[in-house]
Amino acid sequence: MTAPDWAVIGLYLAATLGLSAWLSRRQHDADDYYVGGRDLPWWALALSILATQSSANSFLGIPAYVALVPGGGLTWLQYELVLPLAMIVVMLVFVPVLRGLALVSVYEYLERRFDRATRLLLSAVFLLSRGLAAGVALYAAAVVVQVCTGLPLAWCVVGMGVLTLVYDTLGGMRAVVWTDVLQMAVLLVGIGVCGALAWQAAGGGAAILAAMAPERIAAVELAHGLGDGAQAPLWGFVIGGLVLYVAYYGVDQGQAQRSLAAQDVKSAQRALVLNGLARFPLTLLYCGLGLAIGAVHAGSEALRAAVPAGRLDYLVPRFIELFLPAGARGLLVAAILAAAMSSLDSLLNSLSAATMRDFVEPRLATPSTSRRRLFAARAVTVGWGALIVTFGLLVGDLASSVVEGINRIGALFYGPLLAAFGCGILDRRARGPAVLAGVVVGLALNLALAWGLGPRLFWMWWNLSGLLAAVAVTWTLSRLLPPPRPSQLEGTTLDAAALRRAWAADRGLYHLLLAASATMAGVALALGLR
Repeated sequence: MTAPDWAVIGLYLAATLGLSAWLSRRQHDADDYYVGGRDLPWWALALSILATQSSANSFLGIPAYVALVPGGGLTWLQYELVLPLAMIVVMLVFVPVLRGLALVSVYEYLERRFDRATRLLLSAVFLLSRGLAAGVALYAAAVVVQVCTGLPLAWCVVGMGVLTLVYDTLGGMRAVVWTDVLQMAVLLVGIGVCGALAWQAAGGGAAILAAMAPERIAAVELAHGLGDGAQAPLWGFVIGGLVLYVAYYGVDQGQAQRSLAAQDVKSAQRALVLNGLARFPLTLLYCGLGLAIGAVHAGSEALRAAVPAGRLDYLVPRFIELFLPAGARGLLVAAILAAAMSSLDSLLNSLSAATMRDFVEPRLATPSTSRRRLFAARAVTVGWGALIVTFGLLVGDLASSVVEGINRIGALFYGPLLAAFGCGILDRRARGPAVLAGVVVGLALNLALAWGLGPRLFWMWWNLSGLLAAVAVTWTLSRLLPPPRPSQLEGTTLDAAALRRAWAADRGLYHLLLAASATMAGVALALGLR
């Protein structure tokens, strides 16, 4: 790293902190802190959602998967094919209810529709799983920054964690969204610069295609069966992925909080439309970067020697180190920081929001002033920041296995979580005790599958198995219990007529998303079958 590189990194970090400090002047109460006064423009929310998805693991993991990981290649694109369809479900079913109720924590819905026990249980599950994910994400990003800069790993963990904590604590959701917009711009420029230099170093498009094995360029794997033997089976990602994305964007606090911060239901839906359209092209950029750097790796003994067999995610940082000129290296490190911090800030703010709203705020002395609630919100954010940094320092060499484990944990929980909200909105007979039983049974089934006690399924199928088991138990037990009070159904449920009206009102947007999904499938098929 040279002086120009450090200057670029310093300029980026100063801009991020300065923007947050300026936005902090507009914080008045805890609701404003967590949902930005519900006056954030939809396009900024859309870019914030997209930036959160473009984590450092994406910047580094997708190119490495495409270029080097055994069984990898462009089959990564199968993750994205159903995203527009998931956006349709979220826009039709979840946004009108959750945003319409003006919530801060999505788990508030569960108390309004069912009872407090259901709310607290699912909120606690979110806090546990996503808190772990935040610590591992911080460690994984810090390892990359260490490779690029040569700084001690502990400095990288603490530095990134503290910087994210400072601007998140100062500016709240406004800082998260507007710094994400800045980070998205830096990330796109970084991908463009890195891709252009890799294209040049590899010798152009024909040389890149010639250097890559044919199976890595094929994007669709039509695997037989449902077992773990397939590396990336199409139908596992299409069906299981649909459940995963509906749950993630619809009822996971980390993503749904952006919809709750929109000006109204229509604005939240527009943000999801833009995200549904833009994420596939962004993933294509990551995949193209992987092909280009993979071709450089095939022809460069120095790069091959610099990427350990057990740490294939070093591919991009080692390429930056060996092939990028001074100044450009700093820009790419800033892009990696942007990718990492855009994910960490969202997780930190959502962990704080769920903790504050679901557990802390009900225990504050009454009456509680707006200033006191704002102070408590910032204190909770600082607490979570300290926990995440501490875990990032302790996770050590477990990170590589924990990262994979966290992806599987998501598949364990998302089906039952989606069932709880979906049954609440679409089944007027659903009751809280039945929902809790459904969540427990769905999770137990998935744990049994994970431990090999049943048929061996590729882990993406756990999203579907958990959903179906939880829905079946919830539906059955709810019919054995007295129906809910009418007050519990007011504003918390949708019927078929309401869904038809919602479709008719915005059918143009839904048709656009359907066309986008078909186009993505066509692109993937055009790239070939494995």
